[in-house]
Amino acid sequence: MTPYRIPLTSSQQQLGISLGGTVYTLTLNFNSNANSWTLDIADQSGNNIVTGIALVTGCDLLGQYGYLNFGGSLVAMTDYDTDAVPTYSNLGDNGNLYFITVP
Repeated sequence: MTPYRIPLTSSQQQLGISLGGTVYTLTLNFNSNANSWTLDIADQSGNNIVTGIALVTGCDLLGQYGYLNFGGSLVAMTDYDTDAVPTYSNLGDNGNLYFITVP
């Protein structure tokens, strides 16, 4: 099991990143009404694959999408309190998103 910390900042953002050997575009948006982050995953051409994944803790965010073969798990957690969801101000600091590969 190898965890990779996805480099994020505490702002709405879009980044290209390789997950499990495939390049994807991740888009993170903050929903101020729900006070939470959501994640969209698109292919390199910008075609949406999965949208609106809430960054919740305690589960594999890609678990229900196993049929898409992302090559690993995606886990959100906050340092020092693994049950606390990443907030607007701590994402990328102590609120993190990890991609975990399993050999």
